[in-house]
Order: sequence, then C-alpha cells, then structure tokens
Amino acid sequence: MRNRNSKSLALIAVASVVLVACNPLSKMIKRQGEVNYELTPNPVEMHGDSIAITFSGSFPEKYFNKKVSAVITPVIVYGENSESFEPLKLKGEVSEAEGSTIKYEAGGSFTHVAKMPYKEGMQDATVELRVTGEYKTNTKDLDPRKVGDGTIITPKLVMSSDKAIAGTDKFVKFTLEDNNVEIHYLVSSSSVRGSEINDSDIKELKAKLKGWNEDVKMEFNGLSITAYASPEGELSKNENLANERAASAAKSIESLLKRAKVEIAEGFSTPVGKGEDWAGFKSMMQASDIADKELIIRVLETYQDGTKREEEIKNLAATYTQVSKKVLPQLRRSQVNLVMKHHNLTDDEIKTLVDTKIDSLDVEQMLYAATLYDDVAKKESIYKSVSSIHSADWRGPNNVGFIYVSQNKLADAKTEFNKANGLSANNPIIQNNLGVIARLNGDLTGAMEFYNNASGAGKEVAQNKGIINIIQGDYASASSNYSGVNSFNSALAILLNGDNSVGAVIDGSDDKDEALSFYLKAIAGARAGDNDMMINNLKSATSKDAALKTKAKTDAEFIKSRDNADFQSAVN
Repeated sequence: MRNRNSKSLALIAVASVVLVACNPLSKMIKRQGEVNYELTPNPVEMHGDSIAITFSGSFPEKYFNKKVSAVITPVIVYGENSESFEPLKLKGEVSEAEGSTIKYEAGGSFTHVAKMPYKEGMQDATVELRVTGEYKTNTKDLDPRKVGDGTIITPKLVMSSDKAIAGTDKFVKFTLEDNNVEIHYLVSSSSVRGSEINDSDIKELKAKLKGWNEDVKMEFNGLSITAYASPEGELSKNENLANERAASAAKSIESLLKRAKVEIAEGFSTPVGKGEDWAGFKSMMQASDIADKELIIRVLETYQDGTKREEEIKNLAATYTQVSKKVLPQLRRSQVNLVMKHHNLTDDEIKTLVDTKIDSLDVEQMLYAATLYDDVAKKESIYKSVSSIHSADWRGPNNVGFIYVSQNKLADAKTEFNKANGLSANNPIIQNNLGVIARLNGDLTGAMEFYNNASGAGKEVAQNKGIINIIQGDYASASSNYSGVNSFNSALAILLNGDNSVGAVIDGSDDKDEALSFYLKAIAGARAGDNDMMINNLKSATSKDAALKTKAKTDAEFIKSRDNADFQSAVN
C-alpha cells in the first residue's frame, strides 16, 4: 500500500512539472525583459486637476501566445499610497477574452492613454506597469516594471494675484472756462472804437474781472484772439488787415485787464489773423433772408478764387447791396476768448474737510480724497462715507468691497459688490469684482462667466482670466491673456506654454525679487538645459526661502539634476 501511494504522488509531481512546462505564461515571464515599454510624458505632468499618461510598448515575435490574455495596469505609487489608472486589456489571436489582439508570430505593439485626478503627494512618485497574464484558468503576474519617476506640478505655483478694481473718481484739479466777446470794425480799419469797448458783452466781461482777481481759486490763464477781414477788396491787404485787427483787439483787452489790476505774463495773448472769412460769409448767407442767397452760395461753391467770387457776387448789384449792409459788417471782427482756470480744492483743503466736514465734499472729491491716503483703514472709512452720503453711487460700496478683498474678507466683499451691482447692474468693473470673489471661493466656471461680462473694465480682467486658464491647463489662452504683462503668473504661463525664455518677463515685474520668481527661473534653466541658470537661481531662491530646499529635492523638474553636486549644494 505504501509503495502504491508513493507511485501516485510521483505521478502527480511529474504531471505538475509537465503542466508548468507547458503553461505559456511561464515562458512569457521568462522572456518578459524582451517587452519594451515607454511612458510619456516622463516625468508625469499635472495639468488642470489631473494627470494624463500615454504608455506604449511592443511584444517580440512568438511571445504572446494565441490563447493568452493580459491586463496591463499603470499604477502611480507615492509614499504609502498608490492609485491605478484605467488598465489596458490585450489578448492572443484565439483567446475569447476582451482586449486588443496581439499576433503570435509577428508580435505587435500597443498604445494606451489614461487619466486620473491629481492628489497631493503625487509629485514624489513613481509609475509602474503591473501585468497579469491569464491562460485558461491560470493567472500569473509579471514583475512590475517601473516606467516613470515623479510628477511635475509646476502649474500649482500660480499666484492668487486676482485683481479687484476700484471705481475711479472724476475729480479734476482745475477747469478751463471760456469767456467769449467780439470786437467789430469799420471797413478797411483795425482801430477799436470806444462803442465796441462799451458793448454789452465786453461790459459783462469787465464786471467779472474784479471778482476773479480777488478769488484765489481763479487764475487768468490766457487770451486768444482770432481776427478776420470781410471778403472784399484786395486779398493781400485783407491778410494784413486781419493781423492788425488781432493785434488791436489783444491790446484793448489787455488794457482792460491792467486797469482791473490783473497781472499779465509775457505771452499771455495769442493773436492770430485769419485773412478773408469766406467760410463765415457762407454760413451767414445761409442763415440770412437775402434774396438770391442760393445763387450767391452757388457762386461760392463754383469758384475757388476769392477775387473771382467777389466779382461774380458784385455782378448781382441789388443783392450785393444787401450783402454789404447785412453780412459784410459782421465779418469785420476779432473773436476774443479770455480763458480762466478755475482751481478745485487743494489736497490739503480736501484732507481738512475729510476730518471736519466730509459731507460738504461732492462725490468726486470724496473718492479722490481716498487716494490721498496710504492708510487702508482711512481709505475704507472714506469709501463708507461715500456709500452713506452718496448712496446712489455704485462706487461707494464697490470700493469698500475692493478694500475687503485686500483684507481677504471675501464674504463682506461679496456683500458690498452685490450692493454695488444693485445700483449699477452689469457694470463691467463690478462684474470683474464678483468674478474675483467666485474664483477665490473655488467657482472657476462662475468666475469666468463674470469675467466674460466684464469687457472694458480694464486690463485686470484678462489677467484674472489668465489665472483660471493656468489652473485649468489652458496655457495658450493664459499666455494670450497675460500678453504684454510682466508678472510672475505671466512668466509661468509662458513657461507652461513651452517657452523657457521667461527671464525678461520676471525681471521686469514687481515680483522679480520674490523667492518663487528665482525658483521659476531655475525651472526654466532646468528645462532649457542651462545648468548655470538653474543653479544660480535655485541658490537665490533657497537663500530667500529655505522651505524651497525641501520642495526642490522632490520637484520632478529637477529630477535629472538630483545627483549633480551643484544641485545638492543648493538644496542642502
């Protein structure tokens, strides 16, 4: 009995050896080193909120048994954790399993694309392929094959530099006020008659001079004179006559100013003679009730030569008599404009009223007042006064919200922006600001909708869109939205869009001395294969922020330089 059992066991053992020897999976395991795998990108890259990979490979001839199937699972391993991508299924020519077919005699190749959400910690990771083969009811695992190291997460460097926009004031330091009078002359004369100086318009001007001279807010800015001759007589004489009339008018008005004790600086007056006034003649003719005026106008339009025009008009004898009485005297004139500069409140006066009687300021003065202070609390107080005293103006609550954004009081800022929106619906500036709140609260879709409604609000809108573009992995749009802007995020967008020449953009920005700016230039150096650029900027970055040493050690951007002595010196 004992001999019989021994024989049975021996037969089972032999059968097992034969079975194993005939199992094609064993042969595949023995030859697994002949299988080629390639992962792209390598290192893996995070874009948007996910990481996507493409791995490809090829099997040699007479490797993939016709009855075998296999599942290849890409796995990212980070720390104590691992995550599996969607697997690739393959099968032999007669296998009934699911998957793409691989030929036995010729071998074959494959490509597989997979994607998964990015999770914190995946930056220091490896990617391996885990292969399980199946033959009939038997399964075997091939050795895991490491195909990638690290995950690039450079897009996460994007700065939250979202830009809210304050409503600006329309305060002006001064206004220019025109005071127009006319002086008329006798034919062929440039003398200013006493009757003209006593005319109503000049009398009214003289009456104002004393008050202006005593008002510290009023300044005599200049005197402009434009003089004409009527289109009659010799052209050359009329050119001179117009110049003489401009000079006489300037002298007469200057005399009035001096008698009113107004000090006149050299160059105060600008007299200009314009010669014959055919344009004025046509305009007056059109407005007159003179018979045959349409005929005269046709003459003006037919002949360009002044002498010929005058001759043709004089041929209309009866009509010309009316013209000489009603029109020509009005063209012998000097048009005088005394320009006064009306000064607004000075900065010191405004500041005094802010502290003593703020409600006496108009809304533009109040909004301007806030720009005179660096103290954020003072600005906030003034904007709240605008919101209270000038409650119909959207800029009050909007600007309070602007201050709250700078203080990261997002809920309070949103309340103020909504209040402003109620006063000025669909205002582009307010739409931008609501977009900032949405973005900072994580609502990228809502933020972009607001930004799309903020067209015309300012260059800040495009930059705000650029932040979302980077977060969502749309680097071409980000680069476009940051076009012409020198900032860290602009340089980041350029780098992520495939251009390593970011130095000038960073160096021209307000962020140029930030540790992260040097770090980004180090990354650009690593990508460009410029070791000096990488090391020098990495040293500058880590000297400003020692925490970047730890980051650089696990940053896949520097994976090819980890054994470099200079790199080790910069991060240790």
